[in-house]
Amino acid sequence: MFDFISDYDNPTLWGAFWTTVQLTVLSGVGSLVLGTILAAMRVSPVPLMRGFGTAYVNIVRNIPLTVIIIFTSLGLADIFGVTMDASDFKIQGFRLAILGLVAYTAAFVCEAIRSGINTVPLGQAEAARAIGLTFSQTLRIVILPQAFRSVIGPLANVLIALTKNTTVAAAIGVAEAAYLMKGMIENEAQTLLIGAVFAFGFVVLTLPTGLFFGWLSKRLAVKR
Repeated sequence: MFDFISDYDNPTLWGAFWTTVQLTVLSGVGSLVLGTILAAMRVSPVPLMRGFGTAYVNIVRNIPLTVIIIFTSLGLADIFGVTMDASDFKIQGFRLAILGLVAYTAAFVCEAIRSGINTVPLGQAEAARAIGLTFSQTLRIVILPQAFRSVIGPLANVLIALTKNTTVAAAIGVAEAAYLMKGMIENEAQTLLIGAVFAFGFVVLTLPTGLFFGWLSKRLAVKR
């Protein structure tokens, strides 16, 4: 029942979970970059940037991820012709799924980083400005390094949630774990066994992540 050779058209256990890992890693990196930019906008002295950052976070966080993922496929691809530079439908779906996951997860990354920024004493920012650093220099050199160290735990929670959220990509035909599980349940009479195997697979993916980031958070904690 469980084969271990990857194939987009005939996804197998190993291939499906490898796709899940790829979705998690690529979406995690993209979310961290976009979320950091949004956090910088939310604390920016420019009202327009603050307004955009606030609007983005408040809107995206209140839209179901399934709606966002389906919009990237039906809206961007079918209506606006966004192909993500992919001629193959399966690869296009994979890249669009990453785009949707990044757009959604970045809002939560932004709020985690912004909470870290708020833990940095105001006097440090004032001291940085007093020696002539610009806002972007203060943010990059003084604020963000401390903010990241203080929010490793919350960012780990976001990453674990992202790992589980990759199952939504099955809605647009991405051959990840949930997509394979659905197909196996439809074709096999072993629902409990199949469910247990995939549940264990996600535990294997998420539990070490939580333990590692928990250790890292304690090791890099900012001493105040």
